[in-house]
Parts: sequence; structure tokens; C-alpha cells
Amino acid sequence: MTPPPTSTAAPVTDVPTTDVTPGPAPAAAPATPAVPARGGLLVLVGMLLVAVNLRAAVTSLGALLDEIRDGLGLSGTMAGLVTTLPTIAFAGLGALTPWLVRRWAAARVLVVAMLALTVGQVLRVVTDSAAVFVLTSALALAGIAVANILLPMLVKQHFPHRTGLVTGAYTMALTVGTTVAAASAVPVAHAFGSWRAGLGVWAGLAAVAVLPWVPLALRARAARRTPAPAVAAAGAARVRPARTRLGWAMAVYFGAQSLSGYAIMGWLAQLFRDAGYAPEAAGLLLAGVTALGVPVALMMPTLAGRLPTLRPLVLSLTAFSTAAYVGLALAPHGLAPLWVLLLALGQGAFPLILTTIGLRARTAEGTVALSAFAQSTGYVIAALGPLLVGILYEATGGWTAPIGFLLVALAVQTTAGMVIARPRHIEDER
Repeated sequence: MTPPPTSTAAPVTDVPTTDVTPGPAPAAAPATPAVPARGGLLVLVGMLLVAVNLRAAVTSLGALLDEIRDGLGLSGTMAGLVTTLPTIAFAGLGALTPWLVRRWAAARVLVVAMLALTVGQVLRVVTDSAAVFVLTSALALAGIAVANILLPMLVKQHFPHRTGLVTGAYTMALTVGTTVAAASAVPVAHAFGSWRAGLGVWAGLAAVAVLPWVPLALRARAARRTPAPAVAAAGAARVRPARTRLGWAMAVYFGAQSLSGYAIMGWLAQLFRDAGYAPEAAGLLLAGVTALGVPVALMMPTLAGRLPTLRPLVLSLTAFSTAAYVGLALAPHGLAPLWVLLLALGQGAFPLILTTIGLRARTAEGTVALSAFAQSTGYVIAALGPLLVGILYEATGGWTAPIGFLLVALAVQTTAGMVIARPRHIEDER
């Protein structure tokens, strides 16, 4: 991993401190020199620990879905609802995040978010009730939802001159957490004799992610006892992505790629089990998608920031995903490693859209507004993915119809990608 940048000087606040445009596109107005935040190393470490937790609670569930269905007596449709729950939580809570950071410092919000993730993961593995399992999973996912929105804003705020580098670092950390959870959930469950251990062990990792944000939250609380003029100015010039073509294109692209991503996380292991793989091997193949995506996650932000247009990336990712889906439909067992590799490359759409959120906004306030709208609206779209895959799988007893649905979603994703490919900024469209 790239050594973390360090910085000193100004106190930590959650007020935009810069107006620097990331990437190659020039800003329309002169940028204010960025003032690095005191404790920049602590902020970076905190961001990476949060990122490691952002998908572990989801992919560990996907790897153990069969055992959880048996243990809690879930039907195929109910299992589809459980795998859809992340997108529902991310959509609902993500939309509230800009309001939260206008009232409280981002560090304080992150402390509460990581505590919710920790407590929710503990509670959901000690119940025998399907309803309680869903509710406590929703609590855990609420913490992830808020953190999803905050990380792009924190990159813009604390590391404005290293946007691509830091975005790549936290996206790689997210991918590593996703991979480890998918690969180890089944072995941990078997070692302890219960799916509950394979699912609940990640609560400890979430608890660790709270620690760096506690001192940052205490500093931010002291700094924000008096409302800052910059906050009022930001409120007066609030960015409203819902009124822009760019905002909606970003939301559709984010939604379509997330729809496919969560369908894969929720159901790919089951597809490989149905194709004849043992549960452990199916979990490892699922983990392979995210493991192979680690270098993609690291390189994509830098590559996207250097290209004059994102069209070559958008079209390449579409080609990889299309080949993977067709391969999974025709030969899911014989060429499984190839399809896993192609899926990993196609899922580079996720670090691409996270990077594009920063590239399409000039300010931290614009970034959090665009991040909240693209992710919350996108997750409403994405919620259809695991649910419809589950319904189609149960109705047809096979994977041809679910994969056909994912190909349609990919076409929608590509169309939106062509819109966001051209360099421009959300602040210019309000």
C-alpha cells in the first residue's frame, strides 16, 4: 500500500477548506490554497479502517447465505430481501448524511456510525428470529450507509491535492475487507461449528474502526461550538444535484453498478454451489472477485484522473462484465476462474464512480452533496438487484433469467456512463 501522507497545522473541522479541482480539468475560478488538517495521518488511518468495514458485513452474509437460510428458515424470496437490505439501508440513511454533517462534525457522525455497525453485527448473530435478524442487520448497515457518503467528502476536505491517491487507498482497503470477509466467513463458521461465528467475528473489526475517530470527534466538537462563517456560506450556496443532468447520470451509473455488485455479493457463491462447487470453494471464488479487484481499485482513481474523458474506461468495464455474465450462463463450472477474473475487472466500475464523484465537484460541500445524491438514489435502483435475482432464481430454478436481468442493468449503466464521461462540475449546473 502507498505510504500514507501526513500533514500538520490547522485544527480538524468539517468545514470545506479548499476549492481545488481534482484531475485534469481546470477550475473555473482560482482555487483557495488548501490548508492541511492537523492529525492528517490519524484521519487517513481512520478512513482506511472504516473502509475495511464497509462491505465485510455484506459479503460474509453472502458466503454463508445457505447456512443462514437453513438456520433461520428463510425462503428464497426472504433470502432475496436479506441480500437487498444493504441497498435499502444505504439509500435511506445515505440521503440523511448531508443533514447530519451540517449539524454535527463528520468525525462525531463516524463514531456513532461505527458503533451502530458494531452493535448491529453482534445482535444479529445472537437471535433465532428472522425478523430480529433483519432489524439488527439494518442497524449495522445504517452505520455503513453514513460512512459510504462521508469518505469522498473527507478525501476532498483533508487531502485535496491527493484525491486520486487517497481514494485509491481507501477503495483498496474496502476491497481487501470485502475479500477477506468472503474468503474466511465459511472457514470461520466451520471452525466454530456455527454460521453465527462466521458472521459475527467482523464486529470486532468494526469496534477497532471507532478508535481513531474518538480523539478527532473531541477536537471537532471543540472547534464547532461556534458556527463557522464557512458553514453558513456553504448552506447559502448549497448544491442540489437532483436538479442537474449530471447528478442523475451519476446516480443511475452508481445504481446500476451497485445493483450488479450486490447481486454478485449476495448470489455468486450460490451460483457456484449450484454448479457443483463445495461451499468453501464457492466462497473462495466469490472472494476471488474482490481479491482480483484490489489492484483495479488502487489504479482506477489515478487512471481516471489522468484521462481527458472516461469513455474508454466505461466501455472497457462493460466489455469485461458482458463476457463474464455470458460465461457464467454457459459454463459456470469449467471456466469459473476466468469468469471471476472478468467480473473483478468489470467491477472496477465501483472505484471509477467513487473517483468520478470527486472529479465532478470542486468543493467539499459539492462533493458531499453529489456523493449523497448519487449513492442514496443509486442504492434505490440497486435494491432491485439481489431481490429480483432471488425472485427469478426461485421462479425459474436456474441462472439464465437472473443473468439476463444483469445484462440489461449493464446496458443502462453503460448509457449513464457515457453521460458522466465528459469533464464538468456539479457546481456549474445548479
